[in-house]
Amino acid sequence: MAAETLTAERILEATEEVLRRYGPAKATVVDVARVLGVSHGTVYRHFRTKAALREAVTTRWLRRTEIILERITDEGTGPGPEKLHEWLLALFDTKRHKAGDDPELFATFSVLTGENSSAVEAHLAELTGQLTRIVEEGVRAGEFVAQDPASAAGAVFAATARFHDPAYAGDWQKPTIDAEFTAVSDLLVRGLRA
Repeated sequence: MAAETLTAERILEATEEVLRRYGPAKATVVDVARVLGVSHGTVYRHFRTKAALREAVTTRWLRRTEIILERITDEGTGPGPEKLHEWLLALFDTKRHKAGDDPELFATFSVLTGENSSAVEAHLAELTGQLTRIVEEGVRAGEFVAQDPASAAGAVFAATARFHDPAYAGDWQKPTIDAEFTAVSDLLVRGLRA
């Protein structure tokens, strides 16, 4: 691959491939460069350090979830309670699929998110921001009661941690998990209703 056609996005794709293959402990910038057919110096022109590259690939991975939820936040047309339930379910399903469909990559990114707290903090802020917009919309429509929609959104996010925090990934394949999710989601929606 010629250096002039190399993009940051292509480097991130290759980095994800290398991380999947070797894991976070053994993956190197040299491995990424080898996959791309360039020198490691070429990779460093796009990402100044290995840490910057790992943070960028972590952000990219987290962003995939944000985009799915953004569509519900911005384009969903149902009443507030339905939109909130749909958003929470999409978050749970997205995280569950990431963990179940590619467990090696999920484990790798669990390590990377531990290293990149600023990427995780930005991700959590984005998700709670989306939830806040849903609650605000429900308040404006008279469907929810919340004096402080941001606090209410934060409480909803915290109360549903079992269904999106990677620390609970081991629970996500249990046969009762869907019923447990529905019970928590229904309880939260009832608590917000006007």
